[in-house]
Amino acid sequence: MRPQPGPSPITMQDSKKRQLRQLRKWRIRKKVAGSAERPRMSVCFSNEHIYVQFVDDAKGRTLASASTRQKATPGREDLAANAVSAKKIGVLAAEAARSKGISQVVFDRNGAKFHGKVKALADAAREAGLKF
Repeated sequence: MRPQPGPSPITMQDSKKRQLRQLRKWRIRKKVAGSAERPRMSVCFSNEHIYVQFVDDAKGRTLASASTRQKATPGREDLAANAVSAKKIGVLAAEAARSKGISQVVFDRNGAKFHGKVKALADAAREAGLKF
């Protein structure tokens, strides 16, 4: 018999990677919590887009956000989920936070390792005036 065409099944290695990332996420969230004075800056990278939210965990509200999908983002057609775009989104996120009166944040890398895209975004936000 020939194998059927279509998407490949999820291998054991993929599910293990997903499980380990979820454990990292939970471990970080145990220690990191945002407040109204110092919200949590949550960063999420999909395969195509970058999302940043400033969250007040005490009230469970998003105070400000920025992403590559927002209509207000300049040149959003050219942005992708890479380090160059992460720098631009980091600056936009810092501007959005400062417009809401946010100057200090707690950084939540959301289970991702702190290098490459995540580091570029964090450094750009720091340079734009946010304090971590």
